[in-house]
Amino acid sequence: MRAPTVVPTGVERTFDEDEIIVTKTDTKGVLTYANKVFLRVSALSEAQAIGQPHSLIRHPEMPRAVFKLLWDSLKARQELFAYVVNLAADGAHYWVLAHVTPSLDAHGQVVGYHSSRRKPERAAVSAAQDLYGRLRAEERRHTGAKEALDASWAMLQAMLDDQGQTYDQFVWDLTNASAM
Repeated sequence: MRAPTVVPTGVERTFDEDEIIVTKTDTKGVLTYANKVFLRVSALSEAQAIGQPHSLIRHPEMPRAVFKLLWDSLKARQELFAYVVNLAADGAHYWVLAHVTPSLDAHGQVVGYHSSRRKPERAAVSAAQDLYGRLRAEERRHTGAKEALDASWAMLQAMLDDQGQTYDQFVWDLTNASAM
């Protein structure tokens, strides 16, 4: 397993537009499956990835509010699309457009989560970086993790309210604008 003290190098890694990063986790977010694209881009071996929390690749510049939104959506049995920057085991980072969904068994019970990630357009990444930078700056103004989360969550909700949209609409506006 990667040491928890991986330092971001500032080197960005990309992957091809026709590639999809796929992972599956249990209900606690522990990796149960990772495809070869995930392993290559995250600089992890299968042995290093499987059995570890998906947060293994959490980049320190990802705002807490986005992860709250993710977990709130999954607990409500909803899918979520989000722009995410991840941290590879070698310190490189990579941006993805993630689609995360609950996985259900034959009885309709949630047994885990499935995530497919595509290569995002640069314009969408730039817009996400701007928003996420503002959210992280707000988080850094607070000493406690809960206060930081509450502050960035309030800021995200206020921004979305000002624009009259949901986070899903924000993501799709970025996706559609950068595709033109």
